[in-house]
Amino acid sequence: MPTRRVHHLAAATAAATTALTTVLTAVGAAPARAAGDLHLVRPGESIQQAVDAALPGDTVQLLPGEYRGSVRITTPGLTLRGAGRDSVLLPADTSADTPAAADGAAVCAAAGHGLCVAGTDDRPLAGVTVEALAVTGFRKNGISASGTTGLTVRATFVHDNGQQGISQEKSTRGVITANESTRNGQSGVFLANSVDSEGGALSADGTLVSANLLTDNRVGVTVRRLRDLSVERNRIRGNCGGVFVVGDEGVPRAGALTVTRNQVVANNRYCPPNPRLDHIQGAGIVLTGAEETSVTENEVRDNVGASPFSGGIVLVRSVVGVANARNTVADNLVLGNGPADLADRDTGTDNSFARNQCAVSEPAGHC
Repeated sequence: MPTRRVHHLAAATAAATTALTTVLTAVGAAPARAAGDLHLVRPGESIQQAVDAALPGDTVQLLPGEYRGSVRITTPGLTLRGAGRDSVLLPADTSADTPAAADGAAVCAAAGHGLCVAGTDDRPLAGVTVEALAVTGFRKNGISASGTTGLTVRATFVHDNGQQGISQEKSTRGVITANESTRNGQSGVFLANSVDSEGGALSADGTLVSANLLTDNRVGVTVRRLRDLSVERNRIRGNCGGVFVVGDEGVPRAGALTVTRNQVVANNRYCPPNPRLDHIQGAGIVLTGAEETSVTENEVRDNVGASPFSGGIVLVRSVVGVANARNTVADNLVLGNGPADLADRDTGTDNSFARNQCAVSEPAGHC
């Protein structure tokens, strides 16, 4: 098996540069290198410089330590890998005498995010992997992706960021798995068609959110104006709300997705109201303005509060008054929630409740 070359980021000396120039002049051009190289980055070195130097298929490997400043990835097939929680991405220290950010990093930092994975609507960025690192302390999102396809975010520790922990918009075929996202100002995982414009739901083309630990956020998982995705086998506890599937009057509607085999327990923090939503507390799994969503085989326990969203599995009209329609709530264990285990609080049509193990429903008869 061929050995991948390893590239270090230490600056070359003037003598080495002169020698390299002489060699290149003699041979006419540098030999092309194959993708699949490994770029090592040490604390104090620039992640962005390594990312910018990488080809599709390369890996940027972070050694243990702290790394200051945002990073923006625009290279398809790139892997950014840390050494687990000991590789920590933090905001730039503006009080220190640090070099100016590279263009890509500056764009991401100006938006308030830690790690940006950025494609476009007409040219989605394909096949990027982010894994085994911590991202903390950023003003907006820890990991923020837009215009991607086949993005994998795995085994990251994303905590104490101002808005979303892990955010993905205008993207397809994502895999967000085995992460811990905690104490972020909004959602632990946030998926949307767009964060800053209205419109109908987009297809996420099989995006998967699985096996994540989501704690002490405003909401564990928010799915807004999307279709064709799955939220499964996550542990969601200690947030103000567990899972929110959010639609509105746009066409197509949010829905045609699955929420299954999650543990949604004691999401009883109090989060105050904002201009669009009432306060949130004690909300397990909430469908608001959604259609054709399957909520099955979840364990939903001990979510208790006094907001319009409070209860175990709750159907409620959207903020613009759109009712839920043709959703299935079946085979769930829903106990100890208040004011009800199952609550259908809108006048939607053809919503089905079957074979759920629960004690109190609103209205009666759904258990």
